[in-house]
Amino acid sequence: MIDTDFLKQEAEKISVHLDNEALNRFDLFAEMLVAWNKKMNLTAITEPTDIVIKHFIDSITPLSYFDIEENAKMIDVGCGAGFPSLPLLIARPDLDITFFDALEKRLKFIDAVLDELGLDGSLVHGRAEEFGNMPEFREQYDYAFTRAVAPLNVLAEYCLPFVKVNGSYISMKGADDETELGANAIKEMGGEIERVVSLKLYGGDSRNLILIRKISQTSSKYPRRSKKITSRPL
Repeated sequence: MIDTDFLKQEAEKISVHLDNEALNRFDLFAEMLVAWNKKMNLTAITEPTDIVIKHFIDSITPLSYFDIEENAKMIDVGCGAGFPSLPLLIARPDLDITFFDALEKRLKFIDAVLDELGLDGSLVHGRAEEFGNMPEFREQYDYAFTRAVAPLNVLAEYCLPFVKVNGSYISMKGADDETELGANAIKEMGGEIERVVSLKLYGGDSRNLILIRKISQTSSKYPRRSKKITSRPL
C-alpha cells in the first residue's frame, strides 16, 4: 500500500526511528484507512504518498520536538480517524492513549485498527465539554493532543481541562500563527504557551506545533457548554 522505505526515510529526517514492526503496522493502517474510507467518510487524503506525509509523518512530528516521557498518559480530543494518536501509538507503543471522539463510528474504525495491529488504547465516546467536567477525566492526563481545524481559543477550552497541572496540551495547527488568538483562553484555563515550533513537511506544507504547559488548575466554571464556547470564545 505505502512505500515503507520512504516512510522510514522521512521519519529518520525528524529523528524518529521506526522499526520493521512499526513500518508493517503503518502499512496495514493505511490499507484499512483506504478500505474503510470507501464506506464511511474518514479522510480526503487517500494517495499513498500523501498518507505517508500528511497523515503519518505529520502526526509523529511532536516526537521529534518534544520530550514525551515513557508511558505518558495522553488523550486525543476529537481524534477523528485516529490522527495524530494512532501514528503516535504505532511509533511509541508504550504510550497510554485515550481516543476521544463525539462520533461513535470513528471509534469503531479505531477499535478495528487497534485490534488488527495488536495495540492497546482506550476508546471514549462523548463530548469534550461534558467529559472535561467529570472527575475521572478532568486533569487526569499528562498530555492532550489535537490536530484540528477549530481556532486555538476554542480548542484550549475543550482540551486544557483534561490536562493535569504540569502536563501539556500540544495543538497541531496549520500555517497560521494562532498564539495571539489563543492567549486569553489559554491563560483562563491555567495554561501558558511554552514553545511554538514552525516547520515544513515534505512537499512544502507549513505546520505550527504549539506546546502549552498547564501551570495551575482550571477553574470549575470551565469548560462551558459547547454553544457558548463556539459563539463566545474567550
